Amino acid sequence: MRTTASRQGRLWGVPIMHDIPSVPVTVTRIVEETLTVRTFFFGEAFDARPGQFAMVWVPGVDEVPMALSSQNSITVQKVGDATEALFNLREGDMLGIRGPLGNGYSAFGRTLAVAGGIGAAPLLPLAREGHAETFLLGARTADELVFRDILPALTDVRIATDDGTAGYHGFVTGLLAELDPAVYDAICVCGPEGMMAAVLQALDAAGVAGRGQFSLHRYMKCGVGICGSCCIDPTGLRVCRDGPVFTGDLLLESEFGAYARDASGRKKRF
Repeated sequence: MRTTASRQGRLWGVPIMHDIPSVPVTVTRIVEETLTVRTFFFGEAFDARPGQFAMVWVPGVDEVPMALSSQNSITVQKVGDATEALFNLREGDMLGIRGPLGNGYSAFGRTLAVAGGIGAAPLLPLAREGHAETFLLGARTADELVFRDILPALTDVRIATDDGTAGYHGFVTGLLAELDPAVYDAICVCGPEGMMAAVLQALDAAGVAGRGQFSLHRYMKCGVGICGSCCIDPTGLRVCRDGPVFTGDLLLESEFGAYARDASGRKKRF
């Protein structure tokens, strides 16, 4: 009988990524972006493309997926046990970084970036590399705008806040409505899934859903495509290996914007 793991180092037909171990890194600098968001810089740089992520090991707590906001940083919003533990770290403390993982964005020609909240983290490298011609940045309030002071020197940044305390009064999709998405070759998006789903609807209405590139957040256990916990319905595409960035045409008939799954596999609605 054939065993589950073959001699070629494969499990269920998926390559085991022995060449991407968890690398211990030292936290060298911590920047408070907002009251609930911090950027943690570490001493080692990783050869990452914009939009790729890493499995971040917080010793004694958990290993969780996080977008890389640069080749040597993660930008973190405090939302749970692992991120709370991160917020307790100080310069000189250690983390484990396993990555970079996933496919990242493919920016070419005229590129529009659309970010909601902490979704600005994986899009910042696009702006730093000069690929984001226009950057739409949204948050609930002015105090929650991430990278507000950095982006204007890198790109044409346009701001929206839900409460109107800065920029356009309303959702970031309102800023999108003021543009013609068809003039952009790539539209790179990250943020709350409800916001991203609204962006996809707008792109589909303009006939350019396929130009959209959306970074999905799903529960992950392994991060390398083995466990299947991050598969999306109905295609079974794995967010960790086939994504986390998917083009809009692949998402139109999927679970995107409707539901995700928790650690037990149960559906949870957005």
